[in-house]
Amino acid sequence: MTTETTTYTARPIEPRALKELRDTDDAGRACRPFVDAEGGAPLRCCLRRSEPGERIALVSYAPLRRWAAETGADPGAYDEQGPVFLHAEECAGPAGSGYPFTNAHRTVRRYSSEGHILGGLLVADRDAFDAAFAEAFADPEVALVHVRAVEYGCFLYEVRKV
Repeated sequence: MTTETTTYTARPIEPRALKELRDTDDAGRACRPFVDAEGGAPLRCCLRRSEPGERIALVSYAPLRRWAAETGADPGAYDEQGPVFLHAEECAGPAGSGYPFTNAHRTVRRYSSEGHILGGLLVADRDAFDAAFAEAFADPEVALVHVRAVEYGCFLYEVRKV
């Protein structure tokens, strides 16, 4: 008897997109780096919080739009852009595995292969992410999920089944 194990991976923003965002963001604005004096900003390039003194930028990012451009999907009105923090210069990316930014309530938002929202799930416990992803991907219509902050709705990272 064989037991299949499914792995879910938190995906940072792709390097090509990061390079573009560090020049001009998805709203057409020039990147304006600054020194983060306090630290704690959720960085979408390496999926960790910023340290005091790091040079970072707050840019507008359209994750579904970029995914749709790669896949040929048409998200229509579901296309949205929002603020994300990233290092002002290229970084090494995530240092480990696991799910970052699990210290607060999160929404696991499901998307179809057309880029339409299929629903979501509120995740309140840091140990409940695997179950939330398993539930989402049990639906054959789900192509990917976004993990978002509840309090602001900000995109944190994308998850796909590996």
